[in-house]
Amino acid sequence: MALTVPFTPDPGAIEALLRDDLAHADQVMIHMGPILQHLLRNDDNSIFSDEIIARVRGMLSDLARQLVQAVGQAAGHDNSAAWAREASDGLADMLAGNQALLNHLHMLAVEWQLTEKVQGRLGLDPVLTPLLQDIIASRDPDLAARGMNLLAAQARFGQLMRRMQIPLSELPGDLHHIALMTMQAYVAEDPSGLAAAGAAESTLRQQRMTAASRLELLDHVIGQLAGDSGCGLKIDTAGIALFLSTLASGAGMSREMAIMCTTESQMARMALALSAAGADRTNLVTTFAALHPQTSLPDGIDQIVPDAAAAMLASSLMRREAFG
Repeated sequence: MALTVPFTPDPGAIEALLRDDLAHADQVMIHMGPILQHLLRNDDNSIFSDEIIARVRGMLSDLARQLVQAVGQAAGHDNSAAWAREASDGLADMLAGNQALLNHLHMLAVEWQLTEKVQGRLGLDPVLTPLLQDIIASRDPDLAARGMNLLAAQARFGQLMRRMQIPLSELPGDLHHIALMTMQAYVAEDPSGLAAAGAAESTLRQQRMTAASRLELLDHVIGQLAGDSGCGLKIDTAGIALFLSTLASGAGMSREMAIMCTTESQMARMALALSAAGADRTNLVTTFAALHPQTSLPDGIDQIVPDAAAAMLASSLMRREAFG
C-alpha cells in the first residue's frame, strides 16, 4: 500500500499520495457489488472470506423466511413457519439482486468480524465498552435510558450475527421498504398471494414503527454526544459500533461506507474520513493500530485539514457514481 511508504511531510505530496490510493480504493468498491452477487450464486469464495459470504447468505435467507412467514400468516396457513423454510429460497435470490440491501448486509457482516478482531487485539468488550458505560451512567435520564437500550440491542446484534440472522425491523427504513416491495413482486402472479402480501406488508410496517433499531439508537446517542463527539472516534474506548456511527456522521458518509473504510483496501479512505471528522494524529495512530497494526502512518498525515479531506472524499463519491 502506498499509504505505508515514508516520505517528506509535504501537504501537497500527502494529498497526491492519498488521492492515488483513493482512486485505487474506488476501483475495489466499484467492482465489489457484482463480485459479491457472483459469489452468493457460486462456490468460489476466494475473494471474500467464507465467514463473510456465509453470514450474508444466512441473513438473506433469514429475511426471506420472515417475509414468506408473514405472508403465510396473513393467508391463514396452518404452519407458516415450516412453510416459510421451504418456500423462501426464491425470495432470497430476489433480495440478493438489490445492490443496496446486499451492501448493507455485507457491511454488517464486516462490522461484526471487525468487532471480534478488535476484541482479540485490544480486549475490548463487543457489547459494554467504556464509552457505553459512561453513557449508561449519565445524569441525563434520556441518554442513560437510550444507553441501556443500546446495550441490549448490541448484545442482540452479536447473537444474531453468530446465528447469521437479522430481524426485518433492524433494516433501515429505505431497505425495509425494498424488502417489502420485493415480497410483493415475489407473489405478483398469484392473486391470493398478493392479497396476503398486502396484509403482511401492513403488519410488518407497523412492527417496524414500534421500536428503535440498533442503528437508530446509535444515531440518537451520537446526536446527544454532539458536544463531545470526539469521544466516539476513540475506537479503544468507544468500541466498533459507536466508532463507526460517529465516523459516518463526522465525515458525512453513510455508515456502510464508514464500515468499508476499515478494510485493508480502503486505508487511504479511512485516513481521510478521520481527518474530515476532525481527528488528530493521536486518534489516527490509535485507530490504525487497532484496525491495521502492521501499517505505519506517514509523517504529516495530520496536516490534511478537514475541508480538504472532505473534498477528496466527495470527489471520490462522484467518481464512483459516474461508474454507476
